[in-house]
Amino acid sequence: MDRRVFMKSGAMALVTMGLNPSFLRRTTFGMTLPQVAKGKVLICIFQRGAADALNVVVPHGDPSYYAVRPNIAIARPSLSAGANGALELDGRFGLHPALRSLKPLYDRGLLSPIVAVGSPSNTRSHFDAQDYMESGTPDRKGTTDGWLNRYLAVSGTCEAAHCTPTPFKAVSITAQMPRILEGPRPVVAMNSLEEFTVRATGSQSDRLEALYRTGRADVIHATGSDTFEAVKMLKAANPQQYTPTNGAQYPVTDFGRRLRQIAQLIKSDVGLEIAFADIGGWDTHVNQGGATGQLANRLREFGDGLAALVADLGDKMGDVVILTMTEFGRTARENGNGGTDHGHAGSMFVIGGDVKGREVHGRWPGLAPEVLNEGRDLALTTDFRAVFGEIVGTHLGGNQLSRVFPGYEATPTTWLGVLKNTAATAGTRGG
Repeated sequence: MDRRVFMKSGAMALVTMGLNPSFLRRTTFGMTLPQVAKGKVLICIFQRGAADALNVVVPHGDPSYYAVRPNIAIARPSLSAGANGALELDGRFGLHPALRSLKPLYDRGLLSPIVAVGSPSNTRSHFDAQDYMESGTPDRKGTTDGWLNRYLAVSGTCEAAHCTPTPFKAVSITAQMPRILEGPRPVVAMNSLEEFTVRATGSQSDRLEALYRTGRADVIHATGSDTFEAVKMLKAANPQQYTPTNGAQYPVTDFGRRLRQIAQLIKSDVGLEIAFADIGGWDTHVNQGGATGQLANRLREFGDGLAALVADLGDKMGDVVILTMTEFGRTARENGNGGTDHGHAGSMFVIGGDVKGREVHGRWPGLAPEVLNEGRDLALTTDFRAVFGEIVGTHLGGNQLSRVFPGYEATPTTWLGVLKNTAATAGTRGG
């Protein structure tokens, strides 16, 4: 059965396209797994709910920031502000103080924030904006696949003789298949390694009908015992016994667990190239808070999780890029409920050994009333596809960007230079 199966109750979804146990040859994690070529890895983290970019990467050098946010603005870095002040980056911007665990990554040149970035669509709908960002086609609702799946479809990976196909090339640690990975290429989505399971009883049509009728967490697959054996071997690895290294301490939350399991898959050398996870809770219309409060608590979990992932991966970060994204930013002005409403441009973080760090990327448009988008939002100066295209083209080596981002000129002329090797590869990417 050549189709995707979406898990309604959340244990796992698996796109099966003729997986074969012939790749199950070596042992790692205490189980037999494919001998695969090691390469670059991209980890995408989606902050669902529209994170408030202006209090994540704080524009403390812009006086208009404090004029529009008299109660929830983050104080300028200073001795008097102390722990409540922004964490200084470059004299213009600072990190929210709850992101203290990320500041050493910036200082080491592993982290670059991007400001005034996002979708050119003016939608303020969470659903539509997430769909556009994950499909990579703003304002086009007819797109059927996600941009990461399109990358997998055109990247030409695993065509070389030394590269063996693996079912773990693209993995989402989520309850359901995310939009960004939908498409024809094989992709695994699982709520956790512990719940990576399959049932193989009954005919394919019977199992499909039962799945949608009962919402049971079963997997429908094409190759019967072949896929079942791969799943059984992964489950037999006993992932509960994994111990993070380099003193990494993940938050004891679902988000922390997901990042921990991504690290586990990367370290296992099972051929992981694309990993995805998300974290919700960013829709702060009421009681958002400033240096402390609702947003600060969310940012602390977010930052601590990313810092733990980087520490855990250690030297492997030389081949890993972590990209964070959110569907849009929030209004420049705080509202009457101590929060912020749906806005326009947002922020991103790019983390990794290939990153041109210790620099805030993107053109800052300012927050003066006359330059706000629709008189209320941070204006957009960088299309998210410029960032995605640079990472696909430079880090992953993709060379068919016009197919990954249809209708957009994803060429080096649009890139920000967030990655060190962008200049070296600019002449060979795009098209």
